Amino acid sequence: EGSAVEGSAVEGSAVNYLLIGSDSREGSDPNAPDQRFIGDTGAVQGRRSDTIMVLRQQEGGDGAALMSIPRDLLVTIAGSGKQDRINSAYNNGVDVLAATVSQELGIPINHVVDVDFFGFKDLVDAVGGATICFEYPTRDLKSGLAQEPGCNRLDGMQALAYARSRSYEEFRDGNWRKDPTADLGRIKRQQTFISSIGDAAITELQSDPFQASELIDAASGSVRIDAGLDPIT
Repeated sequence: EGSAVEGSAVEGSAVNYLLIGSDSREGSDPNAPDQRFIGDTGAVQGRRSDTIMVLRQQEGGDGAALMSIPRDLLVTIAGSGKQDRINSAYNNGVDVLAATVSQELGIPINHVVDVDFFGFKDLVDAVGGATICFEYPTRDLKSGLAQEPGCNRLDGMQALAYARSRSYEEFRDGNWRKDPTADLGRIKRQQTFISSIGDAAITELQSDPFQASELIDAASGSVRIDAGLDPIT
């Protein structure tokens, strides 16, 4: 499902994937116990690109690199000639965001993977969670993150709270101290999480190859890919 990125794919020794984390609340359950941390369609209408990354994979799977794009980066939106934050390009469609990344950053996009809140949670739960290490008691009162020190296995909801966190706090020296790095700290945490969930998925598939079908089932309702991307790969 999803649009192809017309005019942006190129031949070469690597493939670039545009990874989009959107903040859609479509299909949210107002009675869910953690719903107050996600919000519903009344709080946020439609879909916005909350997270933007580019995954570059070498041909044959020989190495990969992940780059995050700050969602507040000021760019000229492709096809409009207007300057705005890069996440606003998503309002006009995945193709416009992909074209803007190519135009402004010089990165050709071959494929697009677009995941919303619920797809994210389902994927994390499908691989049995992701392990994240915390040096101090950690919380985010807005996203719902709450963790004790140690390397903890996060389920889908807590993983979402971790990845979304913008008011990240650690209890140090007798006080709750907010992360001063703002969005840069959030980007670092998201990349740490991507590494962890990737390792978890590989481990799960190596121990049980039939798990691939369960991962696809978990993603089918909330993950959108372009028409040229094989979901098995």
